[in-house]
Amino acid sequence: MLHTAAALDPSIVVDRLPSLARSRRIAIVTETYPPEVNGVAMSIARIVEGLQRRSHELQLVRPRQRSTDTEADAETAPRAGRLHEVLTAGWPIPRYPNLRMGAPSKRALVHLWSLQRPDVVHIATVGPLGWSALHAARHLKLPVSSDFRTNFHAYGQHYRIGWLAKPILAYLRKFHNRAQCTMVPTDALRAQLAASGFERLAVVSRGVDTRQFDPRHRSAGLRRQWGAGDDDLVLAYVGRLAAEKNLGAVLAAHDALRGSMGDAVKLVFVGDGPMRAELAARCPQAVFAGQRGGEDLAAHFASADLFLFPSLTETFGNVTIEAMASGLPVVAFDCAAAAQCIQSGRNGLLAHDDSLPAFVRATLTLAADRERLRAMGAAARESARAHDWDGVVARFEAVLAQTIDRFAPAPQLSLRAA
Repeated sequence: MLHTAAALDPSIVVDRLPSLARSRRIAIVTETYPPEVNGVAMSIARIVEGLQRRSHELQLVRPRQRSTDTEADAETAPRAGRLHEVLTAGWPIPRYPNLRMGAPSKRALVHLWSLQRPDVVHIATVGPLGWSALHAARHLKLPVSSDFRTNFHAYGQHYRIGWLAKPILAYLRKFHNRAQCTMVPTDALRAQLAASGFERLAVVSRGVDTRQFDPRHRSAGLRRQWGAGDDDLVLAYVGRLAAEKNLGAVLAAHDALRGSMGDAVKLVFVGDGPMRAELAARCPQAVFAGQRGGEDLAAHFASADLFLFPSLTETFGNVTIEAMASGLPVVAFDCAAAAQCIQSGRNGLLAHDDSLPAFVRATLTLAADRERLRAMGAAARESARAHDWDGVVARFEAVLAQTIDRFAPAPQLSLRAA
């Protein structure tokens, strides 16, 4: 049975969260979720699915997505399994019209969680909705865990607002240090954040579905659509087309290869974003495939030969291990998922420093030996098998349990005289 805003707030729609013995009642707050296409949405969906399989009850708090959700839909749609959705108002994000951020909803969440108290609140994003959830949970004395998923403070140099880096980092530190635990995807990021004053950090990696991302999805027909023959070299980038992704390095590597290989090298961009027009103008021969999903996305990965990922601002970068699972060696900088998953020279190559020439040299080195390229692709596939989602969800579950246990007050012992 669903309750509408009359009981809570005009912008919010909820359904009941009944109790279930021998399971946790977990509220997950996120400002992005499928069908939105990005790494945060995808990985949160995997966590939700995994926790459901483990018999936990989940309350998913997210903004209403204009393209797929209406208030009427929210009131009438059946809820699958133990997932109960709470849809809040959302605002469009400048420059990203397909994404929305959640509107402040503290009062509504306090009311909701007073009636249907979760065992723990997990906040995946740090926008207005996440901030409201943090304050609502603290008001109700609920344990809170959070995710550090995006290096917003590192984006400033790409948008000419580098002077905001310190204030943004201070905001993130203040936000996350109010939680009982903050999950980060790599040991390197944990060390970096600890050095910046972040507290109570736990490493929970990201996973990959090796059944979806698999070399068997390679398609000769798709390669022909790209204008690539069997012997041509296809470079691929998958992700948001935005300044913080450092995509000039992809163009530079492609241009360097064309100098020696000519039209036998093809470049495919999969994804969309504010830089698409600029990239198309700078590299008119590149293929812009737009956003892809499911088996179609898997085919785009597997039909390439070499994956280029030049970002220096990732907290992880799910596409790195998706490419590896698809049988592609990866050229990347020594950070985030690449630093954790790539054994340079075995399943890909890491640029030796953060410079553009280092990235181009690594690409040229790997592309020069096609037999070595294929061997590295096979090794990348084997490496990706170690990052299955089941293990990631088990670790996430364990960290939540520790968060709940540490928050619970210690039992009071009463000593009475005999």
